[in-house]
Amino acid sequence: MLKVVFRVDASIEIGNGHLMRCLTLANALSSIGAHTRFISRQLPEHLHSLLRNEGHEVIRLVNEGCAGEVSGLKHSHWLGIDQSSDANETIAVISDIKWDWIVVDHYGIDHCWETQVKPFVKKIMVIDDLVDREHNCDLLLDQTLGRTTGKYMNLVPSNCLVLTGATYSLLRPEFAAMRDLSLKRRENFKFENLLITMGGVDHVNATGIVLEALKQCELSSALQITVVMGAQAPWLDAVISLADSMPWSIEVKVNVNNMAELMTESDLIISAAGSSSWERCCLGVPGLTVVIADNQQDIAVSLENVNASLNIGDPSSPSFALLLKKRLSELLDDSTKLQAMGNAAAQVTAGDGVTLVLGHLV
Repeated sequence: MLKVVFRVDASIEIGNGHLMRCLTLANALSSIGAHTRFISRQLPEHLHSLLRNEGHEVIRLVNEGCAGEVSGLKHSHWLGIDQSSDANETIAVISDIKWDWIVVDHYGIDHCWETQVKPFVKKIMVIDDLVDREHNCDLLLDQTLGRTTGKYMNLVPSNCLVLTGATYSLLRPEFAAMRDLSLKRRENFKFENLLITMGGVDHVNATGIVLEALKQCELSSALQITVVMGAQAPWLDAVISLADSMPWSIEVKVNVNNMAELMTESDLIISAAGSSSWERCCLGVPGLTVVIADNQQDIAVSLENVNASLNIGDPSSPSFALLLKKRLSELLDDSTKLQAMGNAAAQVTAGDGVTLVLGHLV
């Protein structure tokens, strides 16, 4: 039996994206009979329950309130403790069996942690997209569109297999399953349904800023707007209140489990330039991308470069509302632009990245 353990965290600052892409891979592994375990230091209770309900073991490391070492890593504080201590605690909870793989998805971990843990597992896989630190791993995955293996040439061992590009994006199987239906729906374009999704946390209230900016846009009174948020999002109540005051029909959905269906029913998606970008592309939905984290800038630019979306940048920018209005007007004035964007998005990924990655783990 294949045995795979994951080291990943989630929090208001870290977001849920790292955990969710690991969960997608873990579920695929479980479906072929693998034994899986998650190790986290920061993990909200609802996500802990989600992992358990999906059939995965979960071990929480004790967070003693240490602020984390100054290691030179931009995100070292995300770990909540120094790398050596975290590695030792991880070793203590994986030493019961010999694991085939440990999958590390954490901006606060680099080659120091990986070198310390390496003797206790057969192989290490790293999921990353920052290209800002060295890794000591056997497999590295960076699902950023346009990212090339050469970017990691001096950051990983010479024998490390590097998988790059959105082809390898870790999407849940329902997106590939809905792909044909979604692409068919776009053959006769109408702008009737707008979806807004900024991730499960949205700690900067990008959702509220987008809604306020939409007030300046000339949109049909019949437009249906759907907003998706996580239950733990700090601005959830404020967004619900704002939605009630908007001139369009707006439904705020919380903790949805049918995102593929909601995206398929949408004609345009305004989203953060995170993992939801690959979901949207798989379904061929045109989009406007918002940058709410440093690592999203490259994604937003690369998507715009291939005409899979338009980048409307940082929601905290004074010109954000004006740019959103301009970009939206450009698209709605000529529906062929939206259709072309949807077609370009569909070329980014077919949604089979998990299967491709799985082939390198088994």
